[in-house]
Amino acid sequence: MAADFRILAQDAGSQARAGVLTVAHGEIRTPAFVPLATKGSVRGLTPQEVRDLGFDMVLGNTFHLHLDPGDDLIARQGGLHRFMRWDGPIITDSGGFQVFSMGHGTVADEIKGRAPNGPSRSGRVLSIEEDGVRYRGYTDGRERFMAPETSMEIQGNLASDIALVFDECTPFHVSREYTARSTERTHRWLDRCLTWHDEHGPEGQIVYGIVQGGVYEDLRIESAQAVAASACDGIAIGGSLGAEKAQMYEVVRWTTEVLPAHKPRHLLGIGEIDDLVAGIGHGIDTFDCAMPTRLGRHGMALIPDPDRRWRVDITAGALKDSDEPLMEGCPCPACAIGWSRGYLRYMAKNRELTAMRMLTVHNLAFVQRTVARLRDAIISGTFDRAAAEILAGVAP
Repeated sequence: MAADFRILAQDAGSQARAGVLTVAHGEIRTPAFVPLATKGSVRGLTPQEVRDLGFDMVLGNTFHLHLDPGDDLIARQGGLHRFMRWDGPIITDSGGFQVFSMGHGTVADEIKGRAPNGPSRSGRVLSIEEDGVRYRGYTDGRERFMAPETSMEIQGNLASDIALVFDECTPFHVSREYTARSTERTHRWLDRCLTWHDEHGPEGQIVYGIVQGGVYEDLRIESAQAVAASACDGIAIGGSLGAEKAQMYEVVRWTTEVLPAHKPRHLLGIGEIDDLVAGIGHGIDTFDCAMPTRLGRHGMALIPDPDRRWRVDITAGALKDSDEPLMEGCPCPACAIGWSRGYLRYMAKNRELTAMRMLTVHNLAFVQRTVARLRDAIISGTFDRAAAEILAGVAP
């Protein structure tokens, strides 16, 4: 099945576009934010709740689902859709980012020179070779091997609608020479992934290639052109995008300016409010990020306040006696209950699951409304105004 991507509107003053991507399990209205269902669940929410918030697609994590409960088990259960009871589109990552995380930590860890942390911190990369990657699994300490074909086989067992090719997510601090060699290997892995998928891929599954090249303009452009020239159905932008936002936006712009318009574009791991605005302006169609759900689990809520990075710490002591609503005028299910910030602080400080769940609902709803507003603005020809208002702190 080839990707069916229709562009409905194009902004006159930027690369922003609104469209519809049709895959085996339905339509994705673009631009779109994709919540993480890392281990087969958007944490704290039922599939119907995710749908009710307006999301069309979720992202499953190939690496984690392979280790536990195992992609073979999920295949026996009828695939990831049936396993998690989500009947809409699913995109699965390739496992390449987890290789990066085990070797270098998260992107923030690596840029700031911290020791690796995160869900894969007890595993580690043993070697990155032409054939694939040897690593020690964090669940059992056992040595394992993942090749491009392995990644595609796992995603075939998961039966996702969109599979991503296996890549190396190049670190920020490595040399240009290493970045160039790694990017060339990623292109060779792309060919192997597409060959495997042509012969063995499940019916209806489409494949995205991944652009690498670090923070080097010529390498990014060469990678974008190589991926675009391949038989992949869509294009994801991955790897280290820079040490600060201006550099990240520049890297994204270099890439999207040379990508073909007819293929959908996904920006991996990006979801801050200002980054969504900038990414959509540069022609990105879909995004995924842990930000809204992770913040909710740690007592943080998204609000229209750019000076505070669109967030408020509900656990702050200053809110103990607050009778102020979480966000004035917010239509989300969490705010509709009418709980005060003081009450939410009390629950969050006591690690009450209800508070973490409701903050997650609120944050996802905030992100969804932001992206939906920008999509509507592209269609109506008012994208510049909507983007400026959001960046100025107007509630979506």
